[in-house]
Amino acid sequence: MHLSKKCSVFKVVLSALLIVALLQLIYLSFLSKFYGKQQRYLYSELFGGSGGKKNGHPEKNSRKERLRYSLSTGGIFDNSGQYRVYKNLIKSDFTTNHKPGSDPGSSVLALGTHTTINNLHHLESLLERWHNPLSVAIFAHGQDVKFATALVYALNFFCPQIQSLVDFHLVCLSGEMASFPDQDREHFAGLDDCASVFSRLETHRDKDKNYAISGNVSYPNNLLRNVARGGTESSYILVIDIDMMPSADLHQQFMALVFTRESTGAEVFVLPAFEIRHARKMPANKAELVQLYQVGEVRPFYEELCPRCQAPTNYSQWVNSHVRETGTMEVAHTLTWTDPWEPFYIGPHTVPLYDESFKQYGFNRISQACELHVAGYRFSVLSSAFVVHRGFKIQGEFHARKDEENKRNRVLFRSFKEGLKTKYPSSNRRC
Repeated sequence: MHLSKKCSVFKVVLSALLIVALLQLIYLSFLSKFYGKQQRYLYSELFGGSGGKKNGHPEKNSRKERLRYSLSTGGIFDNSGQYRVYKNLIKSDFTTNHKPGSDPGSSVLALGTHTTINNLHHLESLLERWHNPLSVAIFAHGQDVKFATALVYALNFFCPQIQSLVDFHLVCLSGEMASFPDQDREHFAGLDDCASVFSRLETHRDKDKNYAISGNVSYPNNLLRNVARGGTESSYILVIDIDMMPSADLHQQFMALVFTRESTGAEVFVLPAFEIRHARKMPANKAELVQLYQVGEVRPFYEELCPRCQAPTNYSQWVNSHVRETGTMEVAHTLTWTDPWEPFYIGPHTVPLYDESFKQYGFNRISQACELHVAGYRFSVLSSAFVVHRGFKIQGEFHARKDEENKRNRVLFRSFKEGLKTKYPSSNRRC
């Protein structure tokens, strides 16, 4: 009798476990179907044709149509004929809707940057600091052309701040063409929000070391800088590498400066450049930066590799000059360019373009600073603004062909300087 009761209890427990297991299977099946429907809905939103306008999201469909149109043009060739440029591959809402003169303050200063798809993940932290128009020029090669097109579309689709403020431009080799990614849906598997897109970009980071692009393809940094610059109609633009961070409130403070200061002719506004240990949090203001500078966690940009390239900025004078308690931005001091200074600066949209014959490593930014000098520009160092590079630049971290590229570009720089004599015949300035 006792044994029979035990058997009954066992049967009841077993039945209960089977029911629970069955319910779990039903629940998992429901989740799977729901997730599948969700993914199909996302895919219909991402790739759907005119049906996109019937499901309540016409703006996302119009984004797709604008991208499809941008790609259908086939882009344009650069002056050398070596590269294909898709300018305004995807436009921000700001660029699409902004009418010149409608709000002068909103178009005072834009940020321009350039990158390969391997470093595009830096865009996330840059946007946490910069809440104003941003123009991004991306270079992609081989299979990365498809990947870049797909991921840029996904960023625009899922990230509201990117939709609002970021213009994307794509540069690839002239023999390559970008296409709409609806035939490459594997790139979108698992993407369902902005964070998931940046997570995907993280998995692609550092695939190639610095300029060591597969197939010995040259990274056209100056072309990309010009594309980023040309992608904005702001009065002033700051061009930086994507792994650099500007000081907080730069836009607001600079806007106050230019609105209260009389224009004094040809002038660019220099932001002292620093580099910070990888583990450290990016400083937001001058006080935070100086504190890190004093304990060696922040140092002048390129201090180990080329201290002379930034020395004319006069870091000791800048660090020791106190910002007024009001926090207003001023011109700390004004300098005449000296070789081999290559400052980061805010300049009017009328400044000379970067010379696009410089590619890979060496002389790409200094050539433009040299031309600004010959063209008569003054370099005014801002009192409280700065840019910081993520990580110390140290010997041994560069790609194998760095020295070879530097030698080649040094020769190119000599002929570039000779050409400036013809370009600016009335100037008595030389590099």
